[in-house]
Amino acid sequence: MSEEEFDYSGCIYDALVVGMGAAGVGVSAALKHAEIENFMGLDRQMVGASFARWPKEMRFITPSFPTNSVGMVDINSVALGTSPAYGLQVEHPTGLAFASYLNNVVDAYDLPVLEQIDVKSITKEGDLFHLETSAKTLKAKHVVWAGGDFQYPNLNGFEGCEHCRHIATIPSYAGMKGDEFIVIGGYESGIDAAYHLAQRGKRVRVFDEGCPWEAETSDPSIALSPYTLERLRSETFQRQVDLFPNTPVEAVLAQDSGFQVTTAKGQNFKTPIKPILATGFAGSHTLISHLFEKREDGYPLLSEHDESTLVPGIFLCGPAVRHEGEIFCFIYKYRQRFAVVAKRIATSLGLGAEVLEIYRDWGMYLDDLSCCGEECVC
Repeated sequence: MSEEEFDYSGCIYDALVVGMGAAGVGVSAALKHAEIENFMGLDRQMVGASFARWPKEMRFITPSFPTNSVGMVDINSVALGTSPAYGLQVEHPTGLAFASYLNNVVDAYDLPVLEQIDVKSITKEGDLFHLETSAKTLKAKHVVWAGGDFQYPNLNGFEGCEHCRHIATIPSYAGMKGDEFIVIGGYESGIDAAYHLAQRGKRVRVFDEGCPWEAETSDPSIALSPYTLERLRSETFQRQVDLFPNTPVEAVLAQDSGFQVTTAKGQNFKTPIKPILATGFAGSHTLISHLFEKREDGYPLLSEHDESTLVPGIFLCGPAVRHEGEIFCFIYKYRQRFAVVAKRIATSLGLGAEVLEIYRDWGMYLDDLSCCGEECVC
């Protein structure tokens, strides 16, 4: 449903979900399971828009596999009873394919969604949240912020960032002209860019302030995935790509002949093409920072229910969720909190929400945070 087709009618919603990507669709399905009917999902573009904007060649680093028959959920699934692998018949979906999966979940669960509506601001007056949108004001008892990250690239960090091109603006590596490239950032998206450019015969230099390809940790939020490490070992990558670990970039300078990249070590590197920024994303949570207290690392401080400790009634879902040392930045991580948020909203509305216990049976209900910060090293 688009903004033009929507009848606002002065309705007060029990919950509004802002952002209909993986987190928004997943938590909406949990709200539906909790028998909350008076809610609406909002997206300023369309369901799964951020995934649809991935570079054409980019794929999920987490593998999909239909394992429901043995009491497990596909690692990239956002809702019970669904499997991207089964529906898409691929192990590592593209962003566009995953966007189609999210739309299928919306249809299967009959989730209420309003597309092409931009939330400009959120305030709380009394017991109600007021969401100023590109059309009218929406009111709700609860708000779930699930805005995601991809549409909010990190464009800061060093002098001359404006002379670079962030990977979020690249529709396809096939259209990249030139023979030599510099990629700044050696985590997943940086290695992905280098891999696809190398496959096209390009020479690539990758600079990273650390050395993620040799990180001694089992946490994929910090170390590279096996999918990416396997790519690193490919003959083409080894031949075409030079890695510069522990080499933070200090500045990028535009010159007549191209660009000069200066490292903190005082090294200068020339490139005729705009350097590619693979430095991550600022995240949409920065847009609602005034509604949350901050952790020391700058991320929102959350209650045990992923609720704001400053403004009760607004919740955070998605890759920006943090608890102690645990980073919930992958779907299979943050989906474990959907039922926690849904139960909190349901109980505040006087609903029992016992049906949400089924999420626990499927490994999608993590409400014991005492394990946060612990790491499996097997």
